[in-house]
Amino acid sequence: MTVRGDAGLGGGNDLEEARLVLGGMDDPLVGRFLALMNAHPDALDRRCRPGHLTGSALVLDATGTETLLLLHTKLGRWLQPGGHADGDGNLARVALREATEETGIPGLRIHPTPVQLDIHRVAPPTEDAHLHYDVRFLVLAPADAQPQPNHESQALRWVPLDGLADMGCDPGLIALGAIAQAGEIPFPVIEDRPG
Repeated sequence: MTVRGDAGLGGGNDLEEARLVLGGMDDPLVGRFLALMNAHPDALDRRCRPGHLTGSALVLDATGTETLLLLHTKLGRWLQPGGHADGDGNLARVALREATEETGIPGLRIHPTPVQLDIHRVAPPTEDAHLHYDVRFLVLAPADAQPQPNHESQALRWVPLDGLADMGCDPGLIALGAIAQAGEIPFPVIEDRPG
């Protein structure tokens, strides 16, 4: 079944929704994510320190062999699309929203179950250094996808999944590419289409 827009991404904008999704994951970092949420009721807010929850998307081309990276304007690194939860406990919705905004591609489809957790330090030029507790999803682009960068990136580039190390990507993103390359995740059920 394919669902239009956010309808298939559930309701609710609270920490409990994030806690339920993460609690069902088999990932060694789950305990650290749950500890953050237990200690910080504002973990969905970008001002939460020592860090906060984010959602990101490995956007795959229609063949599933390449991913779309963006050269992040503030951080100056090749990254997958993603961003702050800003109070939304549905991190699949966060990842899909960020992927759509940052790539300009309509009709993206997301697998609603996270495939990887990652904790990394960020040091944006105008903020204090802090941690992103990133919940990562796989997203599939339509065959006719034409990426359009926005202000958050200096460039967008399709890269083979086995070429992420050549782009200087961090080990977590390289591991995410390997998960996608294994192709063991059934795809997808939810898409982002206007109206």
